[in-house]
Amino acid sequence: MADGHTHPHEEVPAEPPATPTGLTSGVEVVTFGCRLNSYESEQIRKVAAEDGLDGAIIFNTCAVTGEAVRQARQAIRRARKENPDARLIVTGCAAQTDPDTFATMGEVDFIIGNGDKAKAGAYALRPDSARIAVNDIFSVRETAGHLIDGLKDRARAYVEVQNGCDHRCTFCIIPYGRGNSRSAAAGDVVGQISRLVAEGYNEVVLTGVDLTSWGNDLPGQPQLGHLVARILKHVPDLNRLRLSSIDAAEIDDTLLRLFAEEERLAPYLHLSLQHGDDLILKRMKRRHLRDDAIKLVQQVRALRPDVAFGADMIAGFPTESEAHFANSLALVDECDLAFLHVFPYSPRPQTPAAKIPQLPRALIKERAARLRAKAAEALTRHLDKQVGREVSAVIEKPGFARAADFTEVLFEGDAPEKVKVGGIASLRITGHDGKRARAVLI
Repeated sequence: MADGHTHPHEEVPAEPPATPTGLTSGVEVVTFGCRLNSYESEQIRKVAAEDGLDGAIIFNTCAVTGEAVRQARQAIRRARKENPDARLIVTGCAAQTDPDTFATMGEVDFIIGNGDKAKAGAYALRPDSARIAVNDIFSVRETAGHLIDGLKDRARAYVEVQNGCDHRCTFCIIPYGRGNSRSAAAGDVVGQISRLVAEGYNEVVLTGVDLTSWGNDLPGQPQLGHLVARILKHVPDLNRLRLSSIDAAEIDDTLLRLFAEEERLAPYLHLSLQHGDDLILKRMKRRHLRDDAIKLVQQVRALRPDVAFGADMIAGFPTESEAHFANSLALVDECDLAFLHVFPYSPRPQTPAAKIPQLPRALIKERAARLRAKAAEALTRHLDKQVGREVSAVIEKPGFARAADFTEVLFEGDAPEKVKVGGIASLRITGHDGKRARAVLI
């Protein structure tokens, strides 16, 4: 549950990722959960190869929901059947928070904690190596250099500038998987983004577990707005800078000013809201109330009228009444949200909320379905407003792009060479299908 705890953690997919079959050499990494895990899987692959690991499958797990852990166990069992001679290694958040679960699985050869999964030497495994190498994640203080190396896809690059979390929301297990907040130094981040732009990237996304806590552990305690300002000033050729997600309780004045003044800062904010009722927010130990979220949205929208908002929302938190839930539904409209990540509440071990009397699973699923239906209405409303607009969008693949405000766009026409995948195109939106806008190239 990254960035205030559920996003860039996209929702756990309905099916686990594919596992390799017939592996005889090399290293495969199977990734569960969030964009941050995808990012770190690339580091794992690199380190494992440098360590000389061969004929192995590494599972980079997620602990956000019980379903994520179930999927990992299922994938491990399947991988053993299909790869009887491969070494199976489990790491990631679920390995950190619950190593015993994987230790009981005969299919698993080694378990490596989150603090070590991208460290040189972690995969130099010998027959006498400890089967379980999981250390106290809260002892990790440094921000490792690999944090800012950048995960690159064809369209954009992601730079992890922060890891861990100092907050203890009652529903969230992530601090136990990733430890306390650590920040990458601003100068290192600027240097990495400069290199990415020199490689031809038009858009860079800043990401982290609790992005708005960036800087709290650095000298002088700079805020996220300070980092964004430095990037935009010192990397003038960067066309677009995007924030992955922010905590509604932690947006600083400099960042607000940049939304008003700097067109290169993407007009999209994904907010970690989690709920729309004050009592439930207090029981979640969130640091904002309902009105705080509404005021933040109004404030940013006044500064940047073209901004769109997304949010993480949890349905079925313990003690949630129908009236409490109705406040979540209403908040979607009051904040005019466009994109929602909806999570049915899932009790996680070690968390205070798991000890509160739980709602029936059927009720939780029913409310999550209603919240998703509200999300579909909100997206349709957002797409209706886009029709007729001209937008700037990064092409992710032929015929598909993402606008600055995060809207997915299907477009007709062959993009000229200068706006191939990863390039920025001007599009006129002509309609939508309820999920994506439709457009033509200008």
